[in-house]
Amino acid sequence: MDYILDTEIKFLPGVGPKRAELLQKELNIRTFGDLLHHFPFRYIDKTRIYAIREISEDMPDVLLKGKITGFREVSAKQKRLIAMFSDGTGSIELVWFKGIPYFKKILHAGNTYTIFGKPTSFNGRLNIVHPELDDMVKEEGKITSSIQAVYGSTERLKDIGLGTRDISRLQSTLLGMALPRMEETLPSYLIEANQFISLREAMLNVHFPQSLDLLKKAQDRLKFEELFYIELSILRTRTRRVKANNGFLFSQVGENFNHFFHHSLPFGLTDAQKRVIREIRADTRSGRQMNRLLQGDVGSGKTIVALMCMLIAADNGYQSCMMAPTEILATQHFKSITEMLRGMGVNVALLTGSTRKPARRELLEKLRQGEIHILIGTHALVEDAVQFERLGFVVIDEQHRFGVAQRGKLWEKSEHPPHILVMTATPIPRTLAMTLYGDLDVSVINELPPGRKPVKTVHYFDSKRSHVFGFMREQIAAGRQVYVVYPLIGESEKMDYKNLQDGWEMITQVFPAPQYKVCMVHGKLKNDEKEAAMQEFVRGEAHIMVATSVIEVGVNVPNASVMVIESAERFGLAQLHQLRGRVGRGAEQSFCILMSGVKLSDYSRSRISKMCSTNDGFEIAEADLKLRGPGDLEGTLQSGMAFSLHIANLGTDSKILEYARQVAEQVLQADPLLSDAKNALLLKILHKLKNSSKDYSVVS
Repeated sequence: MDYILDTEIKFLPGVGPKRAELLQKELNIRTFGDLLHHFPFRYIDKTRIYAIREISEDMPDVLLKGKITGFREVSAKQKRLIAMFSDGTGSIELVWFKGIPYFKKILHAGNTYTIFGKPTSFNGRLNIVHPELDDMVKEEGKITSSIQAVYGSTERLKDIGLGTRDISRLQSTLLGMALPRMEETLPSYLIEANQFISLREAMLNVHFPQSLDLLKKAQDRLKFEELFYIELSILRTRTRRVKANNGFLFSQVGENFNHFFHHSLPFGLTDAQKRVIREIRADTRSGRQMNRLLQGDVGSGKTIVALMCMLIAADNGYQSCMMAPTEILATQHFKSITEMLRGMGVNVALLTGSTRKPARRELLEKLRQGEIHILIGTHALVEDAVQFERLGFVVIDEQHRFGVAQRGKLWEKSEHPPHILVMTATPIPRTLAMTLYGDLDVSVINELPPGRKPVKTVHYFDSKRSHVFGFMREQIAAGRQVYVVYPLIGESEKMDYKNLQDGWEMITQVFPAPQYKVCMVHGKLKNDEKEAAMQEFVRGEAHIMVATSVIEVGVNVPNASVMVIESAERFGLAQLHQLRGRVGRGAEQSFCILMSGVKLSDYSRSRISKMCSTNDGFEIAEADLKLRGPGDLEGTLQSGMAFSLHIANLGTDSKILEYARQVAEQVLQADPLLSDAKNALLLKILHKLKNSSKDYSVVS
């Protein structure tokens, strides 16, 4: 079976080299196995044949069976071919605007056909435009189903005759070759315990359902298997990592931590912050290497937690580093941490792509000598020239901005794996956390510092812009500052969204100098220009900052109380929530104003409505997952496996995922090494799935 599924797709009858090349480019289908796992994304139920007298123009797609009784061609305005179709209960017109010579050749009056399409009405007569059409004589030996699978395709593939129905024909050919040789991929004890249908039945019925009940059983079996092996791999990797890697022992909480806690802490810790520090403290004194994910909404105090843990590292003679995704955020971390540690004997340094060569040489030498206790920087930290004397604690902020390989280079800078703390202000739904970070321990800061008020979020259409400008004037008059964020820097021919350049002109006209000061920040500015504008806003010299989403992370201005997001429908929920987190950082009431055009899709309305109804980041993350789907997620699983879901959906299959994880845990509890004979198949499949690239599972 392995041999046939590894066969290049060009050798499948009906494909050939040219189609194979495009299948690989468009759908990443290289082998028979890739095609078999190109599952349908929906199904059309063709089990019921309607009578023509039953149908009306307000019905969805319908299936009809009857005969073509005649043809006529119409040349007025747009040429079209019309066939009269009757089933004895009534008649309907079938209309083609394209491919007329082809249909004139293949269709014959008096023959019986099944047709499928959406009924519409024109000049008082029912018709179906470009119906799907089947001759009732089936091809010999072909696998068919009355529940029709619909496959993802592309315009380029359709142009060469590889639309959804063509892919279905290829699947039929492939299944005819592969089914007799298909071997099981789950042990018999799991199949029996869960009353799963066989793999052969599942593959047949997911592509060509013999009934709706069998389709459901096929999907359940295949989704479970896909998620089960992901969870089994993650949990097995975690078990092996814990056993194999001895962590640096932070045996004491010393002078640095205690001095900071009693004399320098800018505000009292929340109960959630104290709990997370205790969890990290327990890890670092356990003797095992820590891999922990710290989730906390914007402004919840993750940086303070990370700093206090880095002070514990310093108390035990170890260096720490903190990697941030942007120079703005790295610089902000450096400035805030330096200020908080003022007067203490802890040396903090900043390394980014903008660090000058002389300063860089001096910094790197001090780092090698152990004179720098905490190094903060961007991806510049992973460069080979950056060498620590004794790296013991690594903090990765906004981890989703980095690839696993980048994070892995930090781990390699220590002779033994350092403790890893991965932080994110983007709340991760439980299902994603169980897959992307399933081998990490998870801590959550689920409360904001005292005195913070929830941000009030409202939605206005562009017609209310003058009202919004009036509100901005009121806030500025009260001593507050305002962000105005645009999705684009310049005008786009393809997208009808507001852009920063036009916005800058409008804002500076409505809020003229010298009464108002407006600054601008976007990704195409030089770093020193960005920094100058940022500092102007931080110091309160600028009333309004016009920006792109470059300020999504890294800007902390407690005096800013208004966030206006233009073309809010352009942003995803997670990004809108991150942008909203730029305000509400002080004691005053803050506001987030979502601006949009009147024409909104249902999808956009749902996102904007969710933003206005809650400030709960985890609720927003769950809604985002359900609305948008998991997307590409990450290029690589923590276990080193290529992570690609073919049939399961983390947004809708959370119950199956949780059950699959539970079963995986039970299997490993009974047989941690999978050495029992009954688990030989599990070990074989895991080895097969294992990616040949380097294993970064100990990183995060």
